[in-house]
Amino acid sequence: MPLPPAAATPACQLIIDKEFVRASALRAGRLALEAAVVPALLLYAALATVGQFWGLISVLVWSGLIVAVRLRTQSSVPRTLLIAVLMLVGRTSLSLALSSIYVYLLQPIAGSLMMAFIFLGSAAIGKPITKHLCRDFIALPQMLFHDKRAHRMFSQVCILWGASRLVDVGMNMGFLHLGARSALLSRGVFSTSLTLLTIVVCIAWGWSRLRRMPEFSIAFA
Repeated sequence: MPLPPAAATPACQLIIDKEFVRASALRAGRLALEAAVVPALLLYAALATVGQFWGLISVLVWSGLIVAVRLRTQSSVPRTLLIAVLMLVGRTSLSLALSSIYVYLLQPIAGSLMMAFIFLGSAAIGKPITKHLCRDFIALPQMLFHDKRAHRMFSQVCILWGASRLVDVGMNMGFLHLGARSALLSRGVFSTSLTLLTIVVCIAWGWSRLRRMPEFSIAFA
């Protein structure tokens, strides 16, 4: 008995929960606002008015306020937010201890550089880290993890993200060369915008590659 055309009968289907995607996007946006944009703008305003010391203190106060508000309204703090706040508190405290705003600014640059090495390195050795990370956000069919075209797509997304982190490093180093306030503006606004843009590009690229696989289909629930 002849088999039907592959395009007419997809071997597997990825079902995307629209509500889950919407809620995840909102959480990510709020996290970026609370842990990156607002602290950078607070510090930027303080450097222009009351100075570095009180700027770093305001970041610590803001960090405590985020956690207090979440505990008050939700009775628990999401793990991603808790990790982001702890990292923010750690680098702010270190900057205070060393009396250097540049410690605060260089740490995320070092983080972006490390992330670039991890993503580009995993793609270079043929074990893209995106293949594992995506499982934290969406349930993908097992078929994708054994398909060469899907593997290539995961590697390409790895390269896109790694390249984006290198651009982030170059951009922030350039602004840091112009001064602390310029670097804060870059970290708070431009880096966040670049990260959001990269997420959109990576999703669009992955989506376009998956759509080219006739035995695979995508549906919304």
